[in-house]
Amino acid sequence: MNVTHINEVTTAAKPIYRGMDRATLDAAYNNSAAVIDSPQWLDNWKRRSEASRNMPGAELDVPYAPRARTRFDYFPSGTEHAPLFVFIHGGYWQRNAKELFSFLSEGPRHHGIDVVMLGYTLAPDASLTQIVAEIQQALSHLEQHAGDFGFDASRMHVGGWSAGGHLAALAGRWPHVKSSLCISGIFDLEPISLSYLNEALQLTRDEIQALSPLSHLPTRTAPHCLAVGGDELSELQRQSADYTAAAVRQNLSIKLKTLPGHNHFSILDELANPDGALTRELVKLVFG
Repeated sequence: MNVTHINEVTTAAKPIYRGMDRATLDAAYNNSAAVIDSPQWLDNWKRRSEASRNMPGAELDVPYAPRARTRFDYFPSGTEHAPLFVFIHGGYWQRNAKELFSFLSEGPRHHGIDVVMLGYTLAPDASLTQIVAEIQQALSHLEQHAGDFGFDASRMHVGGWSAGGHLAALAGRWPHVKSSLCISGIFDLEPISLSYLNEALQLTRDEIQALSPLSHLPTRTAPHCLAVGGDELSELQRQSADYTAAAVRQNLSIKLKTLPGHNHFSILDELANPDGALTRELVKLVFG
């Protein structure tokens, strides 16, 4: 019995990715556990977003497809024919909702950029393939209905945080997207498929290959700015660095910005703030 127990422990601790066993890999992608005060950050975002959602002119829960979460919130800047920034929320494709991130519209709107907070169906109710298709459907819907909202359809930019950074990177390959701002993103799905996160996602081998920006680099993509916090988990920092290096080798237009002192949650203040580092990067992408 003791021998069997020892063998089980040895098997459980076997390295499965970059020298990490399952427990270590799980911890390497557990942002909530890594940031002790993450619940306070979420409470703070909720309060700030409630105020943003009460702003005059906001159009909430606009459907772009029939499912419950396939809706978006539109926050106008007040500028005629403004460029549009579409933000895709994170939560490892299985948590959170667009309503939590409304506060992020404050920074871009200050510079005359209209903002959409985009919702999508979460895993396990949707596969990652289906989620990507919903994002594409939403962007096509927005382009077709630009006149209804008053933004300039020729200036549509996409951004996202965490899993949303992954979706924003993929969106940068679509013709009507002019740039992507990928914050603390995931660009290689292989470690995700080996971790606790795959329990809801159930990634297939085809999805890992086709939907990993790092392993499926396009010949053309819109300009990308990748951003990651200097205090984030090392795997998150590595993912951004590896994707940037691979994209540069492919001669794609991409830059990486590391924000010292920021963790996976605090980094979003740099987009909510009109003078934040990420707001400034977005302004460069939008206005050149």
